[in-house]
Parts: sequence; C-alpha cells; structure tokens
Amino acid sequence: MTRGNLGWVAGLCLAVGGWACASRKEAAEPQQAPPTGQKEAPAVGQKETPGSLACSLSVAPRFKVGEPVMVRFQLTNSSAQALHVLEWHTPFEGLLNNFLQVTLDGVDIPYQGPMLKRGDPTAEDYVAIAPGASKDAEVEASLAYDFSKPGHYRIAFRNELLDVATAQAELPHTRGGFKPMTVQCPAVETTIVTP
Repeated sequence: MTRGNLGWVAGLCLAVGGWACASRKEAAEPQQAPPTGQKEAPAVGQKETPGSLACSLSVAPRFKVGEPVMVRFQLTNSSAQALHVLEWHTPFEGLLNNFLQVTLDGVDIPYQGPMLKRGDPTAEDYVAIAPGASKDAEVEASLAYDFSKPGHYRIAFRNELLDVATAQAELPHTRGGFKPMTVQCPAVETTIVTP
C-alpha cells in the first residue's frame, strides 16, 4: 500500500470511528424528564392513604352512683374498600389502656386501669370493617375511671387509631410500620346522681 493510500485509509478510519463513538454516546444519554407539571406515576407497591372512618361514642344520660358506666364505641367505614384497624388502644380489645379522656365538671379523672407493654401485633389483633359497615364495642368505663362522685361527666375518645391498613395481605404491620389515623369522635356526657 502506498503512503498516500495509507493516509487516506487512516483518515477514513478516524472519521468512521468518531461517528461510531458519537452514536454510542447518544444511545447512552438518559431520556429527557417529562415536562414540568406532569404527575409521575406512583412507585410500585406504594399504598394510598387509607379511606375515612367515622367515629362515635354513646352513653346513657344518667347513672346512679355505684352503677356500671357503660360506653359504646363505633367505627363506620365510609370508604369503598375494607379497612383493617388495630384493636390496641381502642374499646375493641376492652379497657386495657388509657384511650378515653374522662372529666368531672371540667377536672380530669385519672386512668386507673392496666397499661400493657407489647411487641409487634399479629393479624388477629386487627378488626376488619367492610365498606359501608360499622363495628362497635362496649366498655365499662367505671372499671378504670372514678365515677363515684355525683356530677356532670364528659367522656371522649383520644382520637387516634394506632394502625389502619387497606389490605389484609399486608398484615400484620411491625411497630415501625404502623399507619396511624386520626378520627374525629365527638365527646359524650352523662350525669352521676346519688341513689
């Protein structure tokens, strides 16, 4: 091969090699991000915030001193999917924690019942509430709060459910994975009278 041809071949190889490198660089560049204002799709496995639960309490308007003071608690699922509520710190498990706030004529009545320390829950610790359905439970509040004095008592739920899930398959959550929900539960009032 003559010296002139060798130079021409070398130039051609450089030109073709440069074009090949440029093509590889373009292929390796990431695609442009979607225009601003477009919503990204949720991550795979990302859960939506659980639907809403309506909460209510009920109590008889009057008790005599020494009578059991029974309080009924109800949750109604107003969403389109079943919800699974951890029973802990609710009347669904009985009166095993300080989930009520009781006052006598505006003065707090201290809780005198059990306080449990726990590990992680099991799937059996959840109550399922179907769409449009309600679940209720009744507790004898006088077992853990002093209703021995006549007067006007106000009883309220402390408004937080420790964990609410939308899929039974994801239960149980570990303590670090709880999804708490605040519920608005209007307070109720009753009067304790002397016999």
